[in-house]
Amino acid sequence: MLIESIQSAVVPYRLNENEMEVLLVTSIKKKKWILPKGYVEYSLTPFESAKKEAFEEAGITGSNETEEIGEFINGKNNNKKLVRVYLMKVIEQMDDYPEKNLRKRKWFSLDEAIKTVDNEGIKSILIKLKDRILKN
Repeated sequence: MLIESIQSAVVPYRLNENEMEVLLVTSIKKKKWILPKGYVEYSLTPFESAKKEAFEEAGITGSNETEEIGEFINGKNNNKKLVRVYLMKVIEQMDDYPEKNLRKRKWFSLDEAIKTVDNEGIKSILIKLKDRILKN
């Protein structure tokens, strides 16, 4: 399998009464619930790029802890992308951000997020995260 490019994403999370909630955004074209993600920019690390995308797409900033929690292949046919995924605790959620008028954002319990996302790669990352939480 030929990988055309590398993207990075974050699983933005917060704790609400000791339950983990994750923030999902809608994709621009199909309006499906996804993680904030984008191409890794030349001058940034994958985590820095993912944090930048989280601000642009969801209006959030987060912790600087760099914890890669997995990766998945996204795309079809000759346009496959490797997506590296990082966990990011949300510190601030802004009302105004660059893609506010292009996307929706919503907090979900981890179980709700797993049921809501259609992308199998994202779903597998969220299931892996849930399994890890249950072991601790």
